[in-house]
Amino acid sequence: MILFLHGAGERGTDLWKVAVHGPPKLIRGPVPPTTPTPGTKAPRAPAPETAEARDRREQSAAFLKANFIVVSPQCPAGSWWDDDGVLALLDEITAKHRTDPTRHYLSGLSMGGFGTWSVAMKFPERFAAIVPICGGGNPTDVRRASREKKSALLSLGVWAFHGAKDPTVALAESETMVAALKSSGVTDLQLTVYPEATHDSWTETYHNPALYTWLLKHQRAVTPQ
Repeated sequence: MILFLHGAGERGTDLWKVAVHGPPKLIRGPVPPTTPTPGTKAPRAPAPETAEARDRREQSAAFLKANFIVVSPQCPAGSWWDDDGVLALLDEITAKHRTDPTRHYLSGLSMGGFGTWSVAMKFPERFAAIVPICGGGNPTDVRRASREKKSALLSLGVWAFHGAKDPTVALAESETMVAALKSSGVTDLQLTVYPEATHDSWTETYHNPALYTWLLKHQRAVTPQ
């Protein structure tokens, strides 16, 4: 199961906003263009998609649909991801639905990237792997982690992504968290930097089939209750 945390632009009460990026967008599939409301400007057309990019997107979507449950909560307008709230949702989902507790994954972009780092540092024992994209966190959470949390971090898979030219969230935000984990002994750790990417480093990431095969290689031992 992938728990996906959206960015700031998708907050509110219109749940379809959650499906404009990331795994929910892949599952939803392409949306035909709509006629703009009279008196408003038509949305900017997306850049043309190459055949190679289309193939990668379609492969990712097919693999995602065949192998994962994707849970995509929505933040109310003006709010931020709450660590305990995200964990409460995870508990509710696992109580009501059949998921593999050894294969719970966490990912998010921008505001959701910050949320991913924060939730994972507080509850590392609940996830097999995390994928924070153009986010950041507090390295002190790593350095001050309890012995039990540090042990859980050592078995957590971490693959972070960021655009080198991101004007919204500096690359240093991801670099700082990765460096803190590396200093704490985490070895299943990598940071992919897109040299020409600005803030949108998520499209290329979520359209990469290798991301999903990497996730499935990670499995966490669960202690019986």
